[in-house]
Amino acid sequence: MTPPPAYPRPQLVRESWIPLDGPWRFRFDDERSFLTPADITDWPNEIEVPYPPESDASGIGDRGFHSVCWYQRDVELAPDHGRVLLRFGAVDYAARVWVNGHLACTHEGGHTPFFADITHLLDPAGLQRITLRAEDDPHSLTQPRGKQDWQAVPHAIWYPRTTGIWQMVWLERVGRTYMDKIRWTPKVEGYAIYFEARIAGDVADGLAIEVELRHESRLLASDRYQVVDGEVDRSIVLSDPGIDDFRNELLWTPERPTLLDAVVRLTQSGKVIDSFTSYTALRSVHIVRDRFMLNGRPYLLRMVLDQGYWPDTLLAAPNDDALRRDVELAKAMGFNGVRKHQKIEDPRYLYWADTLGLMVWEEMPSAYRFTRTAIKRTVREWTEAIDRDYSHPCVIVWVPFNESWGVPDLTSIGVQRHAVQALYHLTKTLDATRPVIGNDGWEASATDIVGIHDYDANVEHLRERYGGETAPEGLFAQRRPAGRVLTLDDHPHQGQPVMLTEFGGIAFKSQQPGAAPDALPVSMPVGHDTKKVWGYSVADSAQELAALYETLLQTVVHAQLFSGFCYTQFSDTFQEANGLLNADRSPKVPLERIHAATRASRSHIPGVV
Repeated sequence: MTPPPAYPRPQLVRESWIPLDGPWRFRFDDERSFLTPADITDWPNEIEVPYPPESDASGIGDRGFHSVCWYQRDVELAPDHGRVLLRFGAVDYAARVWVNGHLACTHEGGHTPFFADITHLLDPAGLQRITLRAEDDPHSLTQPRGKQDWQAVPHAIWYPRTTGIWQMVWLERVGRTYMDKIRWTPKVEGYAIYFEARIAGDVADGLAIEVELRHESRLLASDRYQVVDGEVDRSIVLSDPGIDDFRNELLWTPERPTLLDAVVRLTQSGKVIDSFTSYTALRSVHIVRDRFMLNGRPYLLRMVLDQGYWPDTLLAAPNDDALRRDVELAKAMGFNGVRKHQKIEDPRYLYWADTLGLMVWEEMPSAYRFTRTAIKRTVREWTEAIDRDYSHPCVIVWVPFNESWGVPDLTSIGVQRHAVQALYHLTKTLDATRPVIGNDGWEASATDIVGIHDYDANVEHLRERYGGETAPEGLFAQRRPAGRVLTLDDHPHQGQPVMLTEFGGIAFKSQQPGAAPDALPVSMPVGHDTKKVWGYSVADSAQELAALYETLLQTVVHAQLFSGFCYTQFSDTFQEANGLLNADRSPKVPLERIHAATRASRSHIPGVV
């Protein structure tokens, strides 16, 4: 028997919900012939949601250029006295949704969730028809698209496109008045959790919210707050146990990922009218001079770049077990964090990172042209991503831009610098609790951490640049990775932590028994033969890959200049064969050996984990 799917929003879990994954009617609309569901009389295909039509798992497997596609399915659902909400985890790129032929909602943005209250559109007979139109221009460089290629064949460091539904779709029943949003903000210095909730639906008197917090079986708080103007904003102060040994038991770290379980109830005149389970954690992240701090202590970030693609399902995860397995594998290789590269990852991944203990850098998928439209789209979607993932303790850094993608002329055009600075300050405004990297890799102007991308495989070069007595002043005056300055004029390094946030990229493609070896050209990701797999450097065997990784990690970990690193990359991704794992997540090198190299000692920095 197939187990029931996990609830898609792990920090707001209701009991009454209906997953809508599975077979839907499907068709492409390349000629844009249809305006409404009533125009469609023929559905030639069936697709397996939530896998995108470009993926093999969808049952379609068509990677051609298609700018519009349609989905439809019928659901048995009888109306009751409450409300019915129709939710979409992510639809790429612009969506229009009808229920029983009536427009229910629209949304733009390929990586963030949306929903519609469809109560007033339900057929009393109980059979409900849901239709979705997804529009996704495969050539547009002003849409935030991340690693989705705009060419017919994936080239360089870009991969197959994702169109339409690629995260879970579901229905949930709520009361006429219900809790719409919550937000948890840990305050480690005051040993408190700040709680926010917003009420939606019918206006009602006598509303209150009850919150219970527990650590395992221990009750930490049981509070009740009156709802005023449709919201609650309160600080839940926990009993401070005093000495560090007791305090540390409740602090979230990758080594001890302590979560606080929550039950939240909405009451009216004492009667419960809505409830759900949630969780939070006591955890702080901030910067002190040149060090990253976790819970007030220096902490060395040992991260791996993870692009979140699978061979058969592309951006969509095969299932919840696959998301959990990716977290487990990152930890098994000794990493305490991942940089989710050019992807707003499924909330279920963040749940497993919260639960198992893995820190996450969240990065906005890039557009690739600088226009007012591109910036407006980026701002809107990035704002929604921060709102969605704010409460996850695993998320420790926000990254709105990468390698000047979408802002290619930062050094010479002022409005592009303003865009990066604006996104940095907007992010700090929406979330004052986490560091922000305005533009990772080079050409930094507004940032809490200076991230450097350097794929030089010669460890002597790396030692010369970053090791020994290397002073930041010399580094920023002389180093030009990929021909780019590390900081822009008028924005010198001001003592922020320096991290090597992309390096390595050693290619080795494991072979199946009897398979002919693929060519592995050593190449930067420009102008290479797309029929061949590649990396930034190459190993001829698993043994050589392991030895090169060990030497690189020893060099980087012992560079006192760095307060963290991020190795490229977690797994092979289509034509890139530079993962520590194969695309199917099988290890190229024994995990124990990778773990030992990743966890190389750094004894010269007292107190750094």
